[in-house]
Amino acid sequence: MEPSDLPGLALVQVLGPQEALSLIQSSDSSNARVEQLVTEVLNEAGTERWTGLAEVLTRWRPRLADVAPERDLATLARLHGQLLVPEDHSWPTALEDLQLGAPLALWCRGDHALIPEQEKCIAVVGSRDNTSYGANVSMEIASSLVQRDFTVISGGAYGIDAHAHRGALSSSLGATGAPLLSPRHPSGGRAPGQGDDGYDSPDGAPPTIAVMAGGVDRFYPSGNEDLLRTIAERGLVIAEVPPGTNPTRYRFLQRNRLIAALCSVTVVVEARWRSGALNTAHHAESLSRLVGAVPGSVYSANSAGCHRLLKEGSAVCVTDAADVAELAGGMGQHLAVEPHVDPALHDGLGTSDLLLLDALPLRTATTIEKLCVVAGLSAATVLAGLGRLEALGLAERLAGGWKRTSRK
Repeated sequence: MEPSDLPGLALVQVLGPQEALSLIQSSDSSNARVEQLVTEVLNEAGTERWTGLAEVLTRWRPRLADVAPERDLATLARLHGQLLVPEDHSWPTALEDLQLGAPLALWCRGDHALIPEQEKCIAVVGSRDNTSYGANVSMEIASSLVQRDFTVISGGAYGIDAHAHRGALSSSLGATGAPLLSPRHPSGGRAPGQGDDGYDSPDGAPPTIAVMAGGVDRFYPSGNEDLLRTIAERGLVIAEVPPGTNPTRYRFLQRNRLIAALCSVTVVVEARWRSGALNTAHHAESLSRLVGAVPGSVYSANSAGCHRLLKEGSAVCVTDAADVAELAGGMGQHLAVEPHVDPALHDGLGTSDLLLLDALPLRTATTIEKLCVVAGLSAATVLAGLGRLEALGLAERLAGGWKRTSRK
């Protein structure tokens, strides 16, 4: 069944995976009791009226010939991967927020056995046809987030996704100045701690995770094969569909819900008015996750989607990793440091004092009467104001009257 096939997921919830498969493999055209239970589950999930068990069985049964779990598990073992199911202790609990739409399993390829907790995962997504501005921003944000011990999650696609992955990988390596590709061991094998292609195996959480729309045995798109292979060696590549599954438009859209669910914050760097990245943002919003959007030029079509999110109030404006980390943190955590700005001369002055300060000449002294005319204030107000300005070091009294204090 396809990802997020709600009748199928409801059937598994009612019968369990083994009995659900047995029912599909049987010759039964329907089952009234099972159909009633599935209907109740779908109603609780708020799903629209479905066509019934008989119809979905005829939709699933033609695919039985392609069901080969032993083959899929053998392929995963060859790739040094593992299969995660909800009963595993390492199953990401954040996916439970998808409720009935949660995946049945996750096929994982990589050296890292655990997907970090939701609080430590940030999604960085955007357009495939990015600008140089978007590329630089996504790489800088991803790199800085990894330095702050976050894991960057994206979809492995061209454009912003790829730059986010590269930024995360470069930060995890750049801390020691190590090259992306480590040299082979002199014996021709791997040096201790190196992955299958000579990469150093990092400790702790993966710097980045790619969530695929197809099987983890096929790196798609092919132009990102080297990048995805590096992610599998340095981080983690996951999918909810078994090996050998081709990516389709529907699977891409359903994949976006996993990215949103796994992360505490989804950051959209660049997106057109209609973009798959907005689909991820909408999934995040529906799951009560925070969404950040990077503003761009008002003349750039690649930022129209980000501006749309900001205009509709669906996203918070973010400009760097500090802003994103502050969104991801709890109360008082990861607070961005405000830049230090020297106070201006007029800071804290009232309206009358500002008028008086503007009326004071810089070079020659002037009288109280002239100040009253220029500032448009009464004599009493001018005298009181001059006293305050003198105390602040902004005005000085001379023989011929008053002038503004000279600043060296």
